[in-house]
This record gives sequence, C-alpha cells and structure tokens, in this order.
Amino acid sequence: MNSSPKPDRYKSFAGIDCIGDSRRLIAAIRRHIDDPAKTDAFWEAFKRKLGEVGDADRHNPDELHIVCSYIAYIEELFERHGDTDGLALLQRLEEECC
Repeated sequence: MNSSPKPDRYKSFAGIDCIGDSRRLIAAIRRHIDDPAKTDAFWEAFKRKLGEVGDADRHNPDELHIVCSYIAYIEELFERHGDTDGLALLQRLEEECC
C-alpha cells in the first residue's frame, strides 16, 4: 500500500506540476507524430493547434487544456506504438490534472 496520499485535485493543485507534465507528455507525443511514417491528418492538425499555444490575443488553450481534450486519441497513439512510458505519464496527468 502506498503510504503517501495522492493529492486531491478537486481541493488543491498544490504540489502537482500539471503544466510541466503536459509539456513532457507533448514531447512524448511529438516523438511519434513528428515521424512522417507515424503521422496523419489528425496529428498534423494537432501540431498546428500546439503552434497556437500562448497566443493570448486569440485566447488559445494552453498545453494542459489541449492534452486533456484529446486523452483517448493520445492513449491510442501510445498503445499503437507500444509507448508504455507515454501511457504512464498520460494516466498520471489524466488522474491528477484533467
């Protein structure tokens, strides 16, 4: 049994690096979708959306919002390519931050 309690995301995000984890997850995603053999129209659109992060004038979402919006697609990508580290990070981010 794990002796350290999980942070309750509904009470506090203190101690949870949601933005950092979302950026690490995006790096894991990019390792796959930046490979021309592994990308498709969906992932190319995903990359364009990532390129808009931080454009405050357009009120674009941040990395965390994008990742949380596409959990199922990201999970399928990691499963298809046997990326167990990516899956573990995705699961943690989903449980703690999304």
